[in-house]
Amino acid sequence: MKVLRLRAWLSCALLLGGLAGAAGASSIDRPIVVVPITGTVDDGMAHLVERSVDEANRSNARAILLTVNSPGGLVSSAFRIRDALFSAQEPVDAYVTQRAYSAAALITLSANRIIMAPGASIGAAEPVEAGGTVPPSDKIISALRGEFESTAERTHHSPQIAGAMVDKNASLPQYKRSGMVLTLNTDDAVRAGVAEGTATTLDAALADLKLAGAPLVTQSYSFGETLARFATDPVVSGLLLTLGMLGLLIEMQTLHGIAGIIGVGALALFFGSHVYAGFSNDFVVALAVIGLIGILWELHVVPGHGLPGILGAGALLVAVLLAFGLPFLFVGVETIATAIVLTVIGFTLTVRAVPQNAWAHRLALSAAQGPEYVTSTDFGALRGRAGTATSFLRPAGIASIDGRRIDVLTAGEFIAAGTPIRVVRVEGARIFVEPLIS
Repeated sequence: MKVLRLRAWLSCALLLGGLAGAAGASSIDRPIVVVPITGTVDDGMAHLVERSVDEANRSNARAILLTVNSPGGLVSSAFRIRDALFSAQEPVDAYVTQRAYSAAALITLSANRIIMAPGASIGAAEPVEAGGTVPPSDKIISALRGEFESTAERTHHSPQIAGAMVDKNASLPQYKRSGMVLTLNTDDAVRAGVAEGTATTLDAALADLKLAGAPLVTQSYSFGETLARFATDPVVSGLLLTLGMLGLLIEMQTLHGIAGIIGVGALALFFGSHVYAGFSNDFVVALAVIGLIGILWELHVVPGHGLPGILGAGALLVAVLLAFGLPFLFVGVETIATAIVLTVIGFTLTVRAVPQNAWAHRLALSAAQGPEYVTSTDFGALRGRAGTATSFLRPAGIASIDGRRIDVLTAGEFIAAGTPIRVVRVEGARIFVEPLIS
C-alpha cells in the first residue's frame, strides 16, 4: 500500500514538473509584439495599435512593447490607442527612445512599465486649440488632466505627475517651475517613479523588463495606413490641393476632361487620406462631393450662370478646411493659402512656357505674334456671315465661319458651343458675333 502511494506521489510530481517545464518553455517561445509609436499621433497610428493588440491577443503574446519617439498629435487618436492597450490580455511596456510629448505621453503612461533611454523626455501635454491661436479653456484642461490622472492610476504611475504634464497650475515644485507644464528628463522620470529604469538600446530595455530571449514581432504600417499618414502631412496636403485646383482651373479652359480627372483624383486622395487618418468624416466627404458637382455642373451643364460654380467652390473650400480637423484649422488655412498661390503661379508659368503650343492655346489666347507678323488679315468680308460657335464664348472663343476656325468675341454675353452665330461687326482683327436667332 505504501509502495502504491509512493508511486502515486512520484507520478504527480513528475506530471507537475513537466507541466511547469512546458509552461516555462512556452513562455519563452511566446512572441513580444513591438509596436512603433513614432511621428505624429493620428488615427493611422491608432489603427495600427488596434490591429497589433488584436494580433497579440490572438497569438497569446508574452507582452506588447511600445517603442516611443513622438512629438504628439491628435488627443482623440491617443484615446483610441490607450483604450486599445487597456484591452490587451498581456502586459504592455514602453521604451522611450527620444521623446514622448503631448498625446504620446498619454500613450506611454498607458503602459504598465516604462524604460527610457538616456537623454529622453516625457510630458509637455498642455492641450492646444485651433492650431495654437486660441488658449485652451479651463474645461478642456480639466478634462484632459482627468484622463491623464486616471490613466496613470490604472497603470500604477503617479497621478500627480501625470496631471502636472497637462496643467501648468499643478503644484510640483521638485520637478517644475510654477506656470509651466511638466516635462521630465530620464533621470527625473526614474527618480519620480514614472520610469522603471534606463537603457541605451532596445535589447537592454528588454533585459531590464525581463523579456530578453523572446522572439520579437515588429509591427509595421499597412499600405493604406502609410498612404494616409503620408498624404495628411501638411506639405503633401498642400501639393495635392494645388494639383486639384490647378486641374480644375485648366479644365475650365480646355474642357478636355483629362485635367479635370487629374484634379478630381488629387482632391479624392486628399479627402480620402484625411478621412482614413481620422481628421475628418463622411460629412466632409459629402460636402466636398457637393462642391465638385457644383463646379462640374457649372463647367459642363450650365456654363456661364455662375451660381453653381460659386456655391460649389464655397462648399469645396469649407470641406478642405474641415478636412484638417478643428485642432489643425490654422494649419488648414495656411495650407489652402499656399495652395492658391502655387496654383496661380503654376497656371501662369504653364501659359507662358508654351505660348505657341496648340494645347496651351486652349488655356488662353496668345497675345503675341511671331517675328514674321506684319499686319492683321482684313476680316471685313465676314461681316454679316453666319457660322457656329466651336467653343464656349466667354466672351472670347473659336467659331467656324465658312469652314474656317476664327477667333471671335461677343459683346459680353456667354454663348455655348454649338450655338449658331452671326458676325455683327469687325474691328481690325477683332470679330464680334452674336447668337443667330432663327
